Amino acid sequence: MKKVKIYTTPTCTYCQQAKEFFKENSIKFEEINVTKDRKLADEMISISGQKGVPVILIDNNAPIIGFDQEKIEEVLNL
Repeated sequence: MKKVKIYTTPTCTYCQQAKEFFKENSIKFEEINVTKDRKLADEMISISGQKGVPVILIDNNAPIIGFDQEKIEEVLNL
């Protein structure tokens, strides 16, 4: 199974949609709430070049910015 990591904030609608998509498809993921740790927020910005969430990492693929279901399905081979 591919390793999925998602950087989120509690109020982000697209973060909620992405997490729901993963749950509906039985995809395990690690959630990182960037509002709780500035170091992790900086890590997300360094990886993606973006301050917006969600930032989704799937294995060693390029980060997916936002909830791009088509791209997520492509990377996960769904």
